[in-house]
Amino acid sequence: MRIYVGNLSYDTTEDELRKDFSTFGEVVSVSVVTDRYSGRSKGFAFVEMTNKAEADAAIAGLNGKAVKERTLVVNEARPRTEGGSSGGRSGGYGGGGYGGGGRDSGVVVVMVAVVADTATSAVVAEMVEEEAADAKIDL
Repeated sequence: MRIYVGNLSYDTTEDELRKDFSTFGEVVSVSVVTDRYSGRSKGFAFVEMTNKAEADAAIAGLNGKAVKERTLVVNEARPRTEGGSSGGRSGGYGGGGYGGGGRDSGVVVVMVAVVADTATSAVVAEMVEEEAADAKIDL
């Protein structure tokens, strides 16, 4: 059974969650969800347990429990909804997202980031220039 664990402290590790949940039964997997760009925890995780009765006991035992000064929200994970990607990559586009082509399709996607940090701005500008050069676009 797959379990949602929310309101986690951002420094909670998978090992800590495995330890907390294993007191209730066998844990198959633990996955702390992280931001794909920064790598920082998003404050929630999923735990999979083999036995439904043990998973229900873990939910009852851990939901509302204070861990690292945060009150956990623990419940059965809802199944993913069909096609609901929040990244804007779905919904009517063909093939591999962003219009289904690639550079050869004649479609060029230009991404611009507003960055306050000067060092990061230089890195972003360099990346944009490299992409433009690869796509043979004059900036």
